Amino acid sequence: MASTGSAPFPKWQMAILLGAPLAIGLGYLYLRSRLEDSEKKKVADLKAKTTISLDNEENNAKATESAIDRAMKLKGAGNRAFHAGEYDKAIALYNEAIEACPPDRPVDLATFYQNRSACYEKREMWEQVKEDCTFALKLNEKYVKAFLRRSRAAEKSGDLVLALEDVTSACILERFQVQSSLVNADRILKALGRQHAREALAKRRPVMPAKHFIKTYFSAFSEDPIAKIQLDKDITGGFAKAKKALDSQDYDSVVDSCTEELEADGKYKYEALLLRATFYLLLGRHDEAQADLGQIIDSDAPLKVKVNALIKRASLFTQLENTERCLEDFANAAKLDPNNSDIYHHRGQVYLLLERMDEATAEFSKAVELNPDFSIAYIQKCYADYRHAQLNKNVGALNQVRADFERALEKFPNCAEAYILFAQVLSDQQEWGRAEALFDSALSVDPNNATLYVHKGLVQLQKSTDFEKAVKLINKAIEMDDKCDFAYETLGTIEVQRGNLRRSLELFEKAIVLAKTELEMTHLFSLKDAAAAQLKVSERWGLDWTVS
Repeated sequence: MASTGSAPFPKWQMAILLGAPLAIGLGYLYLRSRLEDSEKKKVADLKAKTTISLDNEENNAKATESAIDRAMKLKGAGNRAFHAGEYDKAIALYNEAIEACPPDRPVDLATFYQNRSACYEKREMWEQVKEDCTFALKLNEKYVKAFLRRSRAAEKSGDLVLALEDVTSACILERFQVQSSLVNADRILKALGRQHAREALAKRRPVMPAKHFIKTYFSAFSEDPIAKIQLDKDITGGFAKAKKALDSQDYDSVVDSCTEELEADGKYKYEALLLRATFYLLLGRHDEAQADLGQIIDSDAPLKVKVNALIKRASLFTQLENTERCLEDFANAAKLDPNNSDIYHHRGQVYLLLERMDEATAEFSKAVELNPDFSIAYIQKCYADYRHAQLNKNVGALNQVRADFERALEKFPNCAEAYILFAQVLSDQQEWGRAEALFDSALSVDPNNATLYVHKGLVQLQKSTDFEKAVKLINKAIEMDDKCDFAYETLGTIEVQRGNLRRSLELFEKAIVLAKTELEMTHLFSLKDAAAAQLKVSERWGLDWTVS
């Protein structure tokens, strides 16, 4: 699993970096203030407009009291039948309560519809549940129980968009204080994000990543068999063309040149197959990548080529959320080439992603032991040690990690990753000044790395909630690299927090186009779907999200 040169954290943790536990909660603080203002206004308007006719009240009091009393008795009987598991009887009683209820008692009538929907839910009659909850919400537009029940019914019937909108409404009305609703929202977001990702992947056109991203990807392999090949100038053929294109960063021609080598059954057919598979991975063409990698693994390809293919297929299985197959490929690679440091480096990254810290630190230690001069593995070890010490609240180990990072900067002064990861650690410890200085040092080493401006923007948010400065820095990243998906995603998340939901939707869409895996795309669609749901809810309740 190669380093991307962006955040060492999984991308879903971006919400946590910005101070929100779930994607759906990103705009909560802003929305809460809008809701409170709206509610105050409605109360004031109601007080200003309300006039009560005592004569009319006296004339209708007896009839209304008699009707509502009968309706409430029927509701009580329906409740008893419901709790006894007599759902058909309860439905009949709620029917009578609905018919008996006076039209000037909308809140009570909404309760009767909502209670009847509970019976339908027990019967798994999802369309009837949604219909009754809809009636209840027309009568009482902020009825939390009706939103939650309709959300469950919508989820069960496959209408995930409605399910998300309704659970979003409930979360907002509950001030994001009810954990069960937040858990439901998170589950629906993931399911909807996955659905939208699969739909998008089926019709997407592959996009070649930015040149800096590709260069960073290849740098994460210290024993890359393709990089080690030095071809004589007089050698021609498809692989020679592909290697020349790779070295000159003419990436668009690599796949075709590799295919040319394969069709000619050339001398470097296995290397061509590996290089083509690698670019299929980078392009998000996973089926083709898996086919090429599998062909290498099952062949008599050179050892280093086969092991590199196993590492890359393991990475692919991680992206496909198949941890078992991933670890199986790593184990097979270790059997074939036990002294290959790349195996332990990349397996360490998988364990880090899975938060299996003991195993992660052991893997990185092994990688560094085998190849102490491989800067990326050395730095990743420092970062894994930090996460391990942080998890165990080991102050002594944390101090040791800082010393190890300092030594890493001395040992690898031209490694941007060293400055980036140490800066992330210091940001985590709220040492903003040193963190900013380290990001600046990373820029001096790697001036074409647009993601560094995103990191600098995040520091501004963490230390002072300076949205304007953060946005300016992240926009600079986009100016440098219009394929920087990390920038679009982060900026979209910021715009959600600022209440600019329409703008956030545009930014998330730009990040989605650049996503390289279904896992990334699922995460991005979840962010986009959460923002879209909040926008729809706010428009329904007449809230103005635009930041002035």
